[in-house]
Amino acid sequence: MTDEQKKKLEQKLWDIANELRGRMDADEFRDYILGFIFYKYLSERLHLYVDQELLKPEGLTFATLDETAQADVLAAVKDACVEALGYYLSPSELFSAVAQRGAQPGGFILQDLADTLDNIQKSTMGNESEEDFINLFEDLDLNSSKLGRTNEARNALISKVLGHLDAIDFQLGNTDSDVLGDAYEYLIGKFASGAGKKAGEFYTPQQVSTVLAKIVTTGKKRLRSVYDPTCGSASLLLRVARELNYSNANKTVGDFFGQELNRTTYNLARMNMILHGVHYSSFDIAQEDTLEHPQHIGRTFEAIVANPPFSAKWSAAKIFESDDRFAEFGRIAPASKADFAFVQHMLHHLDEDGTMAVILPHGVLFRGGAEGDIRKFLIERNWLDAVIGLPANIFYGTGIPTCILVCKKCKEADDVLFVDASTCFEKGKNQNTLGTGDVARIVAAYRDRAEEPRFVHRASRAEIEENEFNLNIPRYVDTFEPEARVDLEAVSARVAAINVEMQDIDKELAAFCAELGLEAPL
Repeated sequence: MTDEQKKKLEQKLWDIANELRGRMDADEFRDYILGFIFYKYLSERLHLYVDQELLKPEGLTFATLDETAQADVLAAVKDACVEALGYYLSPSELFSAVAQRGAQPGGFILQDLADTLDNIQKSTMGNESEEDFINLFEDLDLNSSKLGRTNEARNALISKVLGHLDAIDFQLGNTDSDVLGDAYEYLIGKFASGAGKKAGEFYTPQQVSTVLAKIVTTGKKRLRSVYDPTCGSASLLLRVARELNYSNANKTVGDFFGQELNRTTYNLARMNMILHGVHYSSFDIAQEDTLEHPQHIGRTFEAIVANPPFSAKWSAAKIFESDDRFAEFGRIAPASKADFAFVQHMLHHLDEDGTMAVILPHGVLFRGGAEGDIRKFLIERNWLDAVIGLPANIFYGTGIPTCILVCKKCKEADDVLFVDASTCFEKGKNQNTLGTGDVARIVAAYRDRAEEPRFVHRASRAEIEENEFNLNIPRYVDTFEPEARVDLEAVSARVAAINVEMQDIDKELAAFCAELGLEAPL
C-alpha cells in the first residue's frame, strides 16, 4: 500500500468514526469504532486461518459451511481455532455476515451483534486465552441512548457503520505490511488529540515513543522481554516491537508485559496487542494500580519503557518502606508526587543487562527531600545512564517540558550523559512535535555519547556530586549564546545619516504644508 493509499484509508476510517460521534465525547465514540474494527480483525483473521490452514485441503470454505449439517466439521474447526488463535466465531457470526444482514431492508442486528461479541469471550473460557479476552467488549454498550433514542435508530446507525467497515480491505493476507495496525494506531492518535488531559492516560506521541524504543533497543536485535508498568493503549510496547521488526514470522521480542489502571484503557491495550499480531500467549497485560498492587512480582525484564502520569498522588504508606521495590533506596517517593516511585518500581524489575527509559517532569531532576535522596542513590550506584531534556508542549493535555531518564544496572560508562533537546521540535498550531530529524539527532546523541556544545555533555559523577546531585540540565549543558557585538561607530554613523535624511524630509513636508496653507509640524 502506497503512502497516498494509506492516507486515504486513514481518512476513511476517521470519517466512519465520526458517523458515531453524535452526542458522545471523543473517548466514548473511540471505544465503539475501535471495538468494531477489532471485531472485524478477529473475524477476518479467523476466516483467513480456517480457509487457508484447515479447510483448503478439503475443498471447503468456512463461510459456506452449514452450521447444522456440518456441525462435526465446525466442532473440529472450533477446537483448532481456540488452540491456535485463542477464540472462535461461527460462520454466521463473521463480521461480513452480520454487516450484510444489517444492510438488508428491515435487518435488525443489535441482538445478533451483542450475542456475537459475547460468544467470542465465551469461546475462550477454560482456555489459556481466557484472561486475554475476558470482558474485552464491555465498553460497547449497544443499548446506549447516545447511539440513538430508539432501538431502530441505534440499529440503523450501527448497521451503517458496520457496512462502511465491511467495504474496507485491511489486507490481512499480506504478511509484508500491517495496514490495519497502522490504521488503528492512527485512530488512537486522532482520538488522543481531541481528548485533552485524558489523552495522557492512553497514548504517548509516536515520535516520543520512537525515541524510547530506539534507546532501549540500542545494540540489540532481539529482546527476551519488554515491560511497561503504565502501558495505556500499549503503544510504547508495540513501538519497541516495531523497532525490532517484530512479526508472526519474526518474533524478535520474547514476551510483552504491561499493567494499566484504567479499565477501558486496559481493554484497549489488549485489543491493540492482538490486532498487531501479538499472540495471546506472548503478552501479559494486567489491570490494577501498579504502585499499590503490582501484578508482575518476581519478574525482571530486559527492556522497560514508560510514560507514567506526571506527579501523580499515591499512598506512600509506611508498609512500602519494607517493600523490595523501595527498601534498598532507604526512602520512598512523597505521597504528592509518585514520579520516583515509578522509577524505583521499574528498576526493581529491570534485568541486570537491561535498559529502561521513562518520561518524567523536570521536577525529578532537582526537587529535594526524599526525591533528592533517591536521586543520590541512583548516581552513587551508577545506575543513571542519561538525562534527555525534551521540548515543551509535545504531550497531549499538558504544555510542561519533560525529560527522559535512562537507567542501566550494568553500565559501561562511568558518567551521565546530558542531552538538551529542548529546541528539537517542529512548531504546531496547538502542539509541538518532534520531527524525523529531531528524533534521529536525539537518538544519535544518546548512542554516540559525543560532546557537542549547547547540546550534549558527559558529566562525571564527581561533577554531579559538586552540584549536590542536582540534575537540572542547564547546570551541565551550557545553552548560553552571547549577543552579537555592537559596532558603535557604525551605529553612530547610521544615526547621523538618518538625521540628515530627516532634515530633508522636514523641508519637503514644510513646503507641502505651505502650499495647503497649513502650519508645518515642528
